[in-house]
Amino acid sequence: MLTAIPTHLIMGFLGTGKTTLLRHLLAHKPEHERWAILVNEFGEVGIDGALLSEQGALVKEIPGGCLCCVAGLPFQIGLNALLHKAQPDRLLIEPTGLGHPSRVMDILTNEHYRKVLSLGAAFCLIDPRQWADPRYREHETYQDQLALADVVVANKIDLSGDAELARLRRDIAGGSAPKQVLVETSQGRLDAAWLQHPHAPERRAAHPQAHAGKAERPKLATHEPSLSRARPWRRYGNHGDDHFSVGWRFLDEVVFDLDALRTFCEAQRVARLKAVVRTADGWWAFNQTDRLSVYRLPPQRESRLELIDASPLAAAPLHEQLMKTVVSLPTP
Repeated sequence: MLTAIPTHLIMGFLGTGKTTLLRHLLAHKPEHERWAILVNEFGEVGIDGALLSEQGALVKEIPGGCLCCVAGLPFQIGLNALLHKAQPDRLLIEPTGLGHPSRVMDILTNEHYRKVLSLGAAFCLIDPRQWADPRYREHETYQDQLALADVVVANKIDLSGDAELARLRRDIAGGSAPKQVLVETSQGRLDAAWLQHPHAPERRAAHPQAHAGKAERPKLATHEPSLSRARPWRRYGNHGDDHFSVGWRFLDEVVFDLDALRTFCEAQRVARLKAVVRTADGWWAFNQTDRLSVYRLPPQRESRLELIDASPLAAAPLHEQLMKTVVSLPTP
């Protein structure tokens, strides 16, 4: 039987660098340990799994909204399946940046998981530039994520100004008990030794009921036909928590032009962009918030791309632009 698996929440608003941090932690994982990651994405197509699984962890994706919705049922089903398959030595959970994490904490500590999981340090990533903006700082989701964190990770300090860092340091130092640790880094380079930091079980969300009224809100989603040689792509849309997404899945036989796709991605002024795509030069990952990161990947089962923003996204024009970067389609 599985018992006392060290379990960590990796929280943070959109674009703070959660996936990059997880990749860094995985790169420094002890070779003899098995790690598992449960990833929740706001968008419908699920991309983080491809960005993380290449580094040796077993990854379970739950796309399409917040883990705590529908009474936590998708979360518990996904968690049970992951634990059964992975039999992990350590579990990392990445809730969507738009989700309230208090319900996830409740589930992890209920009677069903009390003996199976041992809740370790919870982490909240913050971009100091976002924290300087009251639209972020006063957002209920942001406040909840911060209130539940044992370790606050100030990421992207290489892009932050002195005044922005000073404000974040002051606010964390002046926070209520139990005190939090502030770690400053860039590119998600968090020392894996911080996973040994203790969790304070008395932490409580700042707005524990904030998500209750949104849990049953229907999503606006469009679904194209299943992937096939005759229709080798499928487009999705979603909205909730004041954000919108549009995403695509492509049959692995669809080939993109790397330079044209890079130009397309760089032209998008959105809160979040992620992609794993097959190009004429192999498989590549695209990851963009305020700047675009592109790196090679091993072959994937299909190409995926997704955009998320606080403003509605024009799916049809975006689709037309994206298809112009395709250099090869399968023959029906």
